[in-house]
Amino acid sequence: MNLGLEGRKAIVCASSRGLGRACAVALAREGVMVILNSRHADTLEVARSAVAIEAGVDEANVPGVAADLNTEEGRDALVRTCPDADILVTNNEGPPPGEFTNWGVAEWHAAVDANMLAPAFMIKAVIGGMKERRFGRIVNITSAMVKSPNYYMGLSTAARSGLTALCKGLSVEAAPFNVTINNMLPERFDTDRQERMAQFAMAAKGITREEARAEICETIAAKRMGRPEEFGDACAFLCSAQAGFISGQNLQLDGGSYAGLI
Repeated sequence: MNLGLEGRKAIVCASSRGLGRACAVALAREGVMVILNSRHADTLEVARSAVAIEAGVDEANVPGVAADLNTEEGRDALVRTCPDADILVTNNEGPPPGEFTNWGVAEWHAAVDANMLAPAFMIKAVIGGMKERRFGRIVNITSAMVKSPNYYMGLSTAARSGLTALCKGLSVEAAPFNVTINNMLPERFDTDRQERMAQFAMAAKGITREEARAEICETIAAKRMGRPEEFGDACAFLCSAQAGFISGQNLQLDGGSYAGLI
């Protein structure tokens, strides 16, 4: 399927690895100029080369911006590089798991800054131009924890649920301008984050890495972790011309694990 994205421009936040990088590859493959982002310049350059090779495009089509999304200066640098973005994929490192009783003000502020306010301000910076040009696709990478809260993931659940609620209201106002806003809710994709979760389980339970990963897979209906490229292709479709009637939605990407109806 031709997704109708040739010549479009996209900012993909936190895209040097993991699910952000998978989204960048999928979009670049469709002919989108993708602005990659990482906090670290050396990591970014490695990612630019890898994404270009994997997508089969020239490296010039995947420029990069080394910037911290959690700062106003970092967000401004990204937007200056691509002020007329047609696509915005928000993403950021999630807060660590832990115990509710151990979280203080600093932990709560960090979670809200990274997983609610940073994406909200990125959306604010680009949505006006999208509406003027009558095309925009905004995709937030959030978490399955938004709809299936877990005790140890309370920081993530709270911050990302706030972003989800905000974007539901924004999606209604933006819809007449052919600007869509959707959320992707991943669960158990084989990325660095799942490796950290395995390490957390190893320390907490005194088990091996293989046992920890097996426990993770056992919690998934599909009995395997998701592949990042599966996530990236779903993101590309939500950004497509064909997806203009899909907005305000929370797409579960969890191997069929979500137990609810809605």
